[in-house]
Amino acid sequence: MRLIVKGTLTLFLLLLISIPLSAQYVVQGVVTDSLTKEPLPYASVRLKDTTEGTTTGSDGRFYFKTNRSEAILVISVIGYNENSRRIYPARNLSYKVALAPTAYDLSEVVVKPKRERYRKKDNPAVEFVRRMIEGRDNYSPNEKDFWQRERYEKTTFALNNFDEEKQKKWLYRKFDFLTEYIDTSAVTGKPILTVSARELLATDYYRKSPRSEKQWVKGRKQAGVDEFLSKQGMQAAINEVFKDVDIYENNISLFTNKFVSPLSRIGTGFYKYYLMDTLQIAGEPCVDLAFTPFNSESFGFNGHLYVVLDSTYFVKRAVFNFPKKINLNFVDYMLLEQEFKRAEDGTRLLDHESITVEFKLTEGQDGIFARRVADYSNYTFAPTAEADKAFTKPERIIEETEALARSESFWAENRPEAAISQQENSVDHLMAQLRSYPVYYWTEKVLSILFTGYIPTSKEAPLFYIGPMNATISGNTLEGPRIRAGGMTTAWLNPHLFAKGYIAYGFKDERVKGLAELEYSFKKKKEYANEFPIHSLKLHYESDVNQYGQNYLYTSKDNVFLALKREKDDRIGYFKQAEMTYTNEFYSGFSFQLTARRRTDESSYLIPFLRKEGDVYTPVKGFSTSAAELKLRYAPNEKFFQTQWNRFPVSLDAPVFTLSHTIAGKGILGSDYTYNHTEAGIQKRFWFSAFGYTDIILKAGKVWNKVPFPLLIMPNANLSYTIQPESYSLMNAMEFMNDEYFSWDVTYFLNGWLFNRIPLLKKLKWREVVSCRGLYGHLSDKNNPALSDGLFAFPIANTQSMGKTPYVEAGIGIENILKVLRLDYVWRLTYRDAPGIDKSGLRISLHMTF
Repeated sequence: MRLIVKGTLTLFLLLLISIPLSAQYVVQGVVTDSLTKEPLPYASVRLKDTTEGTTTGSDGRFYFKTNRSEAILVISVIGYNENSRRIYPARNLSYKVALAPTAYDLSEVVVKPKRERYRKKDNPAVEFVRRMIEGRDNYSPNEKDFWQRERYEKTTFALNNFDEEKQKKWLYRKFDFLTEYIDTSAVTGKPILTVSARELLATDYYRKSPRSEKQWVKGRKQAGVDEFLSKQGMQAAINEVFKDVDIYENNISLFTNKFVSPLSRIGTGFYKYYLMDTLQIAGEPCVDLAFTPFNSESFGFNGHLYVVLDSTYFVKRAVFNFPKKINLNFVDYMLLEQEFKRAEDGTRLLDHESITVEFKLTEGQDGIFARRVADYSNYTFAPTAEADKAFTKPERIIEETEALARSESFWAENRPEAAISQQENSVDHLMAQLRSYPVYYWTEKVLSILFTGYIPTSKEAPLFYIGPMNATISGNTLEGPRIRAGGMTTAWLNPHLFAKGYIAYGFKDERVKGLAELEYSFKKKKEYANEFPIHSLKLHYESDVNQYGQNYLYTSKDNVFLALKREKDDRIGYFKQAEMTYTNEFYSGFSFQLTARRRTDESSYLIPFLRKEGDVYTPVKGFSTSAAELKLRYAPNEKFFQTQWNRFPVSLDAPVFTLSHTIAGKGILGSDYTYNHTEAGIQKRFWFSAFGYTDIILKAGKVWNKVPFPLLIMPNANLSYTIQPESYSLMNAMEFMNDEYFSWDVTYFLNGWLFNRIPLLKKLKWREVVSCRGLYGHLSDKNNPALSDGLFAFPIANTQSMGKTPYVEAGIGIENILKVLRLDYVWRLTYRDAPGIDKSGLRISLHMTF
């Protein structure tokens, strides 16, 4: 989730100004115990005969916005007498409310009650909730065979809380025109400057059997400071952060985490529930059901469900926010509101939804204001011709060709009246003015390079990108200092034909390396060659070094952050490889890749190839293989962030299944060996509701033939001090050789489940991590040069085959240190007597997440 947070960081760093506006109609204050003067957390604060209000935080403070200039404020909490008072929000006062404890008469001695002792047994609120949970599937629209609805959605990001102090800063004075674009938040009442706006007009379709959900996008509009990021990637990231919320599910997904729903099957063990007052909502009498988690640091909500007083337990309105002490990063404030209506047969229909968030990277900053508003209308339950057409499409989201090119008149006609805001809808004009200033123009370019790693060759629609820049300088034992330069073309040069490559030079071995790639896409691309779905034919040639036993799967081998090694990096040779690859991806999540490959592996003074025949060792300069490879991959509902050169999963909730086989025949197209290699894998994230989640990666593989050691299976050794998935932090490169293996990589993120219960640690908001990686491998006699002639001798004296004991390393760590760091201490549990190994060590990584 690092990339989503980085997108937020972009908005935070970019710009800009402030103006002298003050909040209006804000109701705020603090609620305390009249006797002890201590703050009262989780008290209900509302305006009488309305649904406007909130609950106090752990510090007893409350804050909400209203348009009413006069109202009656009602404050109540279990164990205290209710307090009502007339207020005048337009006067912008801060209210101090002291609640008197309920008194107990013991021989005319008044004794103040002890701290509240919440009981689930014989609690009418708990019984009320249990009946709601039992019947939560009643009247669900998903119990219908079919439904469809119209959706209008707007997502905005804004610089938050402009005041006179900010306006005095030298940078903001350069952009005096920005005062024309200032707006006032309808939720918080704070002045904001909208810097990114996205709109969506679509039709949602649902079919129960066979189950399918589709969205037909008629219009999509976006403008703002995040335009330099991948449009496809940013949209996927925003959709993951602001997911559609179903309060009737066990878990609610927001900010790439899962929070326990108040209507979860485990809700009564996670939340305290209170039956508050009854009130009228849209003419229907409703009971106010308040809830708050037992542990305010855990992943849950404070809030209210307004439930109609009849046998249906219909939720008319839902209001959620986060506890003040929740162990969640970068989110300073969140308000989720949903409003429901009923169809004629009683089916509950979501009518309106809004999520308002104030993001804050560091304390003392005002941060980013974000809001997603969705309006739903025109529900129907009879299948239509348009729905039938949508269900025949392979993709889940069907976007009309002209969706991104809709005119202003189209949006003016289709926006709901509540969504009309001159400031929000003028972001494109704002950006045009900003980019006319050199200071902003160059700031945007620098940020673009930092985030993408590439330098565009023109202001708009660049034909070529230079990069990646983080691979420009690196080094190793064989090459010494290494420099690299490269780049790639874009769809603006040709939407079907793409080229990329690099050239590198090592100052010690004085050899030039490089890569050249030409790819033809059968699908027209919008920006980059690797946009989903890929359907292409690719020609690829590469000549470079081969770092045996170090195959970093999630970063470039030239990444400068891998330069610091825990041991000498001297298992390096050379290779040359030519490939032709056909790739086809499908919207179902299935893909296949067919590759024809010619590869030559070349020895070096660090990795000599010595063919063993009895006691005779004959030097061999290199060998070649000509192979065909088939890769199958299935990842249903996978979501990822798209960049110029790679894809990063937005979440790991979707299972990923892989299967591959490589075959080469001796003498065919000059191949020196017959070679068959099969590999299979599966990975999945498993959520445990309030108890965190576990990422599991399982793989197995086998080499079926007698082959030299470069074609055997070498576990990935991580020689750096960073944490790298699917690699071993305490294993040396080429320490083990296998021709068959089974491996696992299991990491359990507890999300502060334990630390949140320890008084001192919970204030730091650290989170626990437990990991275990291992590999069980075997080297058959036919591929062991000590037992079989005709093979290359292992070039490293300490290389060994594994016995019956698997290699295992385990770690205990802390993440969320300063919100960005993860530290693990790792132990090597087996093969601890091998020479020259590390038995334990500290590892570090950047891990930005909510």
